[in-house]
Amino acid sequence: MRVTNAPASRKRRIRTIKAAKGFRLRRSKLYRYAADALDHGRQYAYRDRRRKKREFRALWQIRINAAARAAGMTYSRFIEGLKAAKCALDRKILADLAATDSAAFSELVKVAQTALQAKAAKA
Repeated sequence: MRVTNAPASRKRRIRTIKAAKGFRLRRSKLYRYAADALDHGRQYAYRDRRRKKREFRALWQIRINAAARAAGMTYSRFIEGLKAAKCALDRKILADLAATDSAAFSELVKVAQTALQAKAAKA
């Protein structure tokens, strides 16, 4: 007698069909197409979890650069000044301050400028 492992196979297929809920046409109804669609979707999800981090960092840099230039400083000089001042704020926080609290950001620009002047005097 041939053994089919039917309960486990059915459970696996039903789990795949349920995971494909919301897909269009046969991709949400037929196991073969749903399995392919899920494979592709999971590859995109894996890739884009990493891409999202890159895109947000780039967005934060753009926001910091815009606010720093409005204060009369470039992004790279601003970051260099913060590093010289040993300021441990990351770009996410800096971008949030640039967008919401311009007074705090202008204080950070002053901190960066004084640290750069001290660094130039030392060298």
